[in-house]
Amino acid sequence: MRAPTGIQYDLTLQTPSGTTRAVVTEVAAGLRAYSVNGIDLVETFDEFVQPPMAAGIVLVPWPNRIRDGQWTQNGIKRQLALTEPTRQNAIHGLLRFAAYRELSRQSDSVTLGATVFPQSGYPFHLETEVTYALTAEGLNVTHRVTNVGAEAAPVAVGAHPYLKIGDVPTGDLVVRVDAATHLDVDDRLNPTGETPVDDTRFDLRAGIAVGDLDLDDGFGGVGSAGEHTLTAADGRRVTLWGDENMRYVQVFTPRIFPVSTAGAEPIRGQAIAIEPMTAPADAFNSGAGLHWLEPGEQWVVRWGIRPTGFDLSA
Repeated sequence: MRAPTGIQYDLTLQTPSGTTRAVVTEVAAGLRAYSVNGIDLVETFDEFVQPPMAAGIVLVPWPNRIRDGQWTQNGIKRQLALTEPTRQNAIHGLLRFAAYRELSRQSDSVTLGATVFPQSGYPFHLETEVTYALTAEGLNVTHRVTNVGAEAAPVAVGAHPYLKIGDVPTGDLVVRVDAATHLDVDDRLNPTGETPVDDTRFDLRAGIAVGDLDLDDGFGGVGSAGEHTLTAADGRRVTLWGDENMRYVQVFTPRIFPVSTAGAEPIRGQAIAIEPMTAPADAFNSGAGLHWLEPGEQWVVRWGIRPTGFDLSA
């Protein structure tokens, strides 16, 4: 039986710190697994199930939500498919269920490509690529978006990794999010404003146990280093970093994530997604962080995961 996420690209690299491994899927160019010395650093899932709660997928040409799936271009009202019907929004872009094609592959890296064709609500033509590369420092991810159409196209990029330190309950990990503002939302999780996090429960810059959080919240004002971390009590740390384009981040802390899909019924528990984004929810309407890609122009965006303290020889 073929996996519902298509071809599984298994990447490995021997480093001075030990063995690193990643698995990338054909569908959504998703990150299904990433480990160092056998310790999972992202929530993984069985290859014969769909990515739970959008785990690991690429979000193009927008991350998060667009209110009512509607936006306006030069006075023309555009209507996207409502892919979040319970909240009547368009969510997570147009490639969530798209099969990517292999462009290049080595033992420690893979580049996959997918086309965004003109369609209802998004009459633009894009070629997209994503490269996953294992290095001695961690996992590097590079997105390339090229406008092959005849007019400027609005574009934003995001990713949906759930981070973990595999042998530690996620609720016991300390998360630090380097973000100065919080995106206030309505009951449909669409933005209503942006406020400083100072002296609020949304100030995660000093660190807080994941188990104390109940979030599906966007943040802006990401610091210049673009780094967010999960840390275990023994000092091991996983850092999610983004380049200068990744000035926004979504933090999602579900308590019903299927942390194990090995049995007949999944075991559900605490998880945390730290989602790097170039733009926040509803950017097609607000314009915040939105990149207008001119015909023939290519835009490059980078992020990655860097582990610290996992060297078994130390």
